[in-house]
Amino acid sequence: MAKENIEHSSLYNEDLAPVPAEKRTWGTGNYAALWISMSLCIPTYQLASGMIQQGMSWWQAIVLIFLGNAIVLVPMLLNGHAGAKYGIPFPVFARASFGTAGANIPAMLRAIVACGWFGIQTWIGGASLYHLLRAWNPALPEIAINGLLPQPLPLACFAAFWALNMWVVYKGVESIRKLLVFKALFLPVAALALFAWAVIAAKGIGPILEKPTTDAEWRAFKTFFVPALTGIIGFWATLSLNIPDFTRYAKSQRAQVRGQAIGLPPSMTLFAFIGVFVTSATTILYGTPEWDPVKLAGRFSSPLVVSFAMIGILISTLATNIAANIVSPANDFANLAPKKISFRTGGFITGIIGAFIFPWKLVADPSGFIFTWLVGYSALLGPVGGIMIADYYFIRRQKLNVRALYDPKGKYSYGNGFNSHAIVALLAGILPNIPGFLVTVKAVPAESVAGWVTELYHFSWFVGFLLSGGLYILLMRRREAPDAEPAAAPIPEEQTAYVATH
Repeated sequence: MAKENIEHSSLYNEDLAPVPAEKRTWGTGNYAALWISMSLCIPTYQLASGMIQQGMSWWQAIVLIFLGNAIVLVPMLLNGHAGAKYGIPFPVFARASFGTAGANIPAMLRAIVACGWFGIQTWIGGASLYHLLRAWNPALPEIAINGLLPQPLPLACFAAFWALNMWVVYKGVESIRKLLVFKALFLPVAALALFAWAVIAAKGIGPILEKPTTDAEWRAFKTFFVPALTGIIGFWATLSLNIPDFTRYAKSQRAQVRGQAIGLPPSMTLFAFIGVFVTSATTILYGTPEWDPVKLAGRFSSPLVVSFAMIGILISTLATNIAANIVSPANDFANLAPKKISFRTGGFITGIIGAFIFPWKLVADPSGFIFTWLVGYSALLGPVGGIMIADYYFIRRQKLNVRALYDPKGKYSYGNGFNSHAIVALLAGILPNIPGFLVTVKAVPAESVAGWVTELYHFSWFVGFLLSGGLYILLMRRREAPDAEPAAAPIPEEQTAYVATH
């Protein structure tokens, strides 16, 4: 396809187009700030504090958080290279390995997971709104999930916060910038304030940090180490795939590598430490650990304090939801029909699906959130990451023909739009984890599945990543991959220029 005709391709629209070199202006500080902002969210707190509720000690949870984020940083940086080099988003990058039509498979897997995260964040915002009302009317009951649905008033609060998110999508993502600034300023202060409260309430740091690790905590650590580690990796498994949506604006490879390394593991570990410390303090104060910060804030006696906390959570959750859970799936849905689905339409699709996944059930308890939701979808996304990395580094040798990525009849169409080798490798990485998933969700009795097969599911991300990636290399090396033509203005390694996301 001639360069001048790329805009007329059915696979092209402005949101999916390569970012020109002069608009790639994100530096190290931008990526560090991005990850600090993304990490400081309520699900991060719940991930860490949920491990305390499962019986681990504070330091065991922190070690797991750091290790998991250090591991997921590797595919994050590897996938981010293509975005920084060629200025292309995740759905376009996936066309090289899965085919121009087949790329919709990983894009939809990633988009549906993002819809789930959108629903979870929206439920958190709705719950915060309900607790704000409850602060001034203590007669209102605690939120309870009866069957599939919560009570009418919490459900109405969820609907109201959902509508607010959709209004922001309608107005355009640019309208969220001021909220992101507020979040960057407010949430660290709020987190430190919560930490200070825990220190005062627990009568110092010593009662928590100096508490010896019990035999029960060691048993919990051994029992949950692998599934919890997989869940932590699953926490950012979506971003490890669609990170090109952000690195496409990098002014250099060094900027995206250093920025992500500085921003992701340290900020996740620090905020996780606050989460586990506060949760440990609630065990001393209330006799049982409170892993949900929204419910914890609702325990405070002063209506003004509760209102301040809930308004802060509402605004910061709204900002996170739009930035983290709308931008990328909107691109993924647009990839289905670039000429018909705009970014705004993709955002509306995300919101509708997110409302119908019953997010209040996903976060009702830490075992469901960590060991069902996070581990479950990591079994889907691990294989995708393995295939994309294997294709880019071992088959393509980091060389892509950018124009062909937008050509429905070009080299990446594989004849019918689908790369059959990628599909086979994807299924091979997913299938071994299905029996363990069915046992976990109690769809089949545990005794009907061999124990080692069930245990394999706890390694789901690792199994899928390595099995799919390895098989893909074997299959693709049997066919000759055409040499890549010179890319359309790849970004020089030494160039120093980041552009805000959509």
